[in-house]
Amino acid sequence: MTITHEPIITSLLDNDLYKFTMLQAMLHQFPQTHSVYRFRCRNNKETAYPLANIKESLEHQLDSLCQLRFLPDELEYLRHLRFIRSDFVDYLELFQLKRRFITVSIDSKSRLCIDIEGPMIQAMFFEVFVLAIVNELYYNALTTPDVLAEGQRRLDSKAAQLKHYAQIQRDDVPPFIVADFGTRRRFSKSWQAHVVDTLREASPSIFGGTSNVLLAKTLNMTPIGTMAHEFMQAFQALDVRLRNSQTAALEAWVREYRGDLGIALTDVVGMDAFLRDFDLYFAKLFDGLRHDSGDPYVWGDKAIAHYEQLKIDPKTKILTFSDGLDLTKAWQLHQYFKERIRTSFGIGTNLTNDMGLTQINIVLKLVECNGQPVAKISDSPGKTMITNDTYLAYLRQVFEIDTPD
Repeated sequence: MTITHEPIITSLLDNDLYKFTMLQAMLHQFPQTHSVYRFRCRNNKETAYPLANIKESLEHQLDSLCQLRFLPDELEYLRHLRFIRSDFVDYLELFQLKRRFITVSIDSKSRLCIDIEGPMIQAMFFEVFVLAIVNELYYNALTTPDVLAEGQRRLDSKAAQLKHYAQIQRDDVPPFIVADFGTRRRFSKSWQAHVVDTLREASPSIFGGTSNVLLAKTLNMTPIGTMAHEFMQAFQALDVRLRNSQTAALEAWVREYRGDLGIALTDVVGMDAFLRDFDLYFAKLFDGLRHDSGDPYVWGDKAIAHYEQLKIDPKTKILTFSDGLDLTKAWQLHQYFKERIRTSFGIGTNLTNDMGLTQINIVLKLVECNGQPVAKISDSPGKTMITNDTYLAYLRQVFEIDTPD
C-alpha cells in the first residue's frame, strides 16, 4: 500500500470541542491522572481490506501530528470562548502531543492495534485526531470519481431535505436544530468541510453548529460540545467511592463551568442508574441531557418523566440526541418530543461519511485510569469495552445493572 506522507491533521484546532472542555477540567482539577486508551474496529470482518495495511502510513501521520503547536490566531479564538479560561489557553500555548505516549502494532490476528498510555491531560487529546487519520487513510485507497459523485448526490439530497424541513417547521414549537458531530469518522478532512459548508448554506436556521472547533472558527459557526464518556469514566478510578463516581463527575463539571456547557451525558452506566444520581440539585443546574445509546424514544420519555417527578417543567430543558442518527430519524424524534421538551441533534457518520461505502466502526476508548480498570456500560448491546470482566461484574453490582451487554 502507498505510504501517505502528506499530513492529514494540520491544526490542533481540528478537534471536537468536548476534548478542549474535558481537558480544561482535568487540567484544573486532576492534572496527575494517568490513563490508558485502546483502539478497536467493531466491524473488522466488513472492511474492504485489513486496517493493518495502513500501519506504516499511520506511523508517519502520528509523527507529523506530534510536531504541531497551536498558532497565535487559534489561541486567540479559544480565548474568546466564554467558558475557556485564560490560564488554560496559556497552557495550550505550550502544548504539544508527545509521540512516546502512543504506539501502533499488529496483533496475532493481524488486526491494527493502537495504544495510548500516559498523563490523561496528554492522552485524551489524541482520540479524535487518531480516528480521523485512520478513517482518511483507509478511505484514500477506496476513493474514485464514482464514490465522490455518489457522496455528492447524497449530500445534495440532505441539503434539499433540510430546506424542506425549514419550510414546514412550525413557529409555535421549539425549533428543529441539527449540528455536525462527524469529525471522528469523517471520510476526509476536506469532505467534512464541504458537507458542513453545504448544509449551512442550505438551511442556516436548522444547521447552525459543528463539534469541530477549526470548522467553527473558519465558517463562523457555533462550536458545540460538553463532555464525553471518558470524563465520567475517569471518576470510577479517582478518589471517590465507585457508587459516587457519577455525582462526583457532575459536581466537578459544575465547579469548572458554573452554568456553561450544561448538557449531561447519561449512558456511562445506563440511563436508569444515571437518573438515580441526577437529583433535584443537578436537574436544576444542568440545562439538559445527551442521549448516546439505547432506544431514544424510551430514553426521552424517561427523562421527561424524571423532570416531572422533580416538579421541573420539561419545556425549560433540552434533550440532545447523538446516537447513529440521520436527518430523517432526527426529524421524527423532534416531531415526537416537540410539544413536551426542546430537542437538538448531533449527527456524525451519516453526514460526514455517507459515500455509499461500508463505514468502518472504529473507537478509541479509555480502559484504565490510575492503574485501575474503568468501563462504560452502554444502553446499546455491544458497545461496552473493558479489559477486566471482574471489574465489569462489580460495576454492574454497584449500580444495580441486571441486563448483560
